[in-house]
Amino acid sequence: MAPKPTPLREQTRSVVRSLLARTAIELFAAKGYDNTTLEEVASAAGVSRRTLFNYFRNKEDLALSSLAEQGELIAARLAQRPADEDAWAALRAAFQVLEEIDMTAEGRLEFITLLFGNDSLRAGHAEKQARWQDLFAPLIEPRLPDSDRRTLQARAIAAAAIICLQAANEEWVRLGGQVDLFDLYDTAVQAIRRPA
Repeated sequence: MAPKPTPLREQTRSVVRSLLARTAIELFAAKGYDNTTLEEVASAAGVSRRTLFNYFRNKEDLALSSLAEQGELIAARLAQRPADEDAWAALRAAFQVLEEIDMTAEGRLEFITLLFGNDSLRAGHAEKQARWQDLFAPLIEPRLPDSDRRTLQARAIAAAAIICLQAANEEWVRLGGQVDLFDLYDTAVQAIRRPA
């Protein structure tokens, strides 16, 4: 039986994983996703290709790894919001954690441009965001009035909020990152929540 990982080992693993992902994003932004090899990423990070594969299954996993972590950060923040807070308000506050991630505006612009500019990554991005829906819906459900359709309503709100965030990100990239992302998010949410 393998020994249980220690907190220090897990922390070290997380730091190395983050370093590898950041190195990859920088190379993908500079050379293009399709033109960058895993060998180049490993070399730039100062590790072997084998070490890289200890942390990531493939190049797409490497490029999209931060999205899984972001979803978990958002879910953790959502779980901390006041229980009586409106679901939409709680989600918006939880999404603010994205502003706290240690990435420059230029780096964020490069990363989002990379995601939306490659068909394979765009599909992987949609898959990761579907996982976000699974994380968020159970945290939204208790905020809704009790009914036999509350689970469906929570999933729909989670999905709609995620799509609004994606639309805001796409518009933010189109505008060169020169506007406030959450102003764009608020505009997207208002568009779908406006009474008919």
